Amino acid sequence: MEVRQRVESQLTRAEEEAKRLTQVWEELEVFTDPMRKDVTTVRRRLDTTNRDLKSLAQICQKKEKEYKEAMEAFQEKSKEKAQLTTALVELVNQSENFRMKKLEELSKILNSRA
Repeated sequence: MEVRQRVESQLTRAEEEAKRLTQVWEELEVFTDPMRKDVTTVRRRLDTTNRDLKSLAQICQKKEKEYKEAMEAFQEKSKEKAQLTTALVELVNQSENFRMKKLEELSKILNSRA
C-alpha cells in the first residue's frame, strides 16, 4: 500500500511538473520569437493569396484559350469575307461588261435604223 501511495504521489507530481513545463515552454516560445504572431499572419495571407493565384491562373488559361479560339474564328471569317468580296467585285464587273455590250448592241441597232 505504501509503495502504491508513493508511486501515485510521484505520478501526480510528474503530471503537475509536466503541466508546469508545458506552461513554461509556451511562455518561452513567446519570449523567443516575438514576431511569431506576425509570421503566422503573413504565412496565412500568403497561403490564401497562393490559392487565389492558382484559381486566377486557371481562369486566365481558360480565357486565353477562348481568346485564341475566337481569334481563329475571326480570322477565318475575315478570309471568307475577303473571298466573297472579291467574288462580288468580279461578278459586278462581269455584269457591267455584259450590260455595256448589250448597250453597245442596242446603240448600233438604233443607229442603223436612224
